[in-house]
Amino acid sequence: MPSIRLLLNPMRTAKQGVNVNIGKDSDEYKEITTTLTIHQEDMSSLGVEDGDSVLVRTEFGEAKFVCKTAKVPQGLAFVPYGPPTCELMDGGTDGTGMPTSKGWEVEIIPISELS
Repeated sequence: MPSIRLLLNPMRTAKQGVNVNIGKDSDEYKEITTTLTIHQEDMSSLGVEDGDSVLVRTEFGEAKFVCKTAKVPQGLAFVPYGPPTCELMDGGTDGTGMPTSKGWEVEIIPISELS
């Protein structure tokens, strides 16, 4: 089963911020927070194309995302914060009150490989 390991960086975006105020149940918010962007070379290594679904796993959980290419550094993946990224987080905060949410090493697996 082809899979790759990347560093995941969840982030805030203007679209995500606006839509969280509209409602987390809206189709647009769900689309924004389930879109994972990675470098074209990383997509090729996975054997996936824009719009294909992937499973992202951490040691704490897993979530499904739609993969899209973007002008991002190779080896890094980005996704706006949302319910799916919460599935990947540890509950520990190291005394800060906020779980660590950047630079997670993740395994990314094409959904087609899981069938």
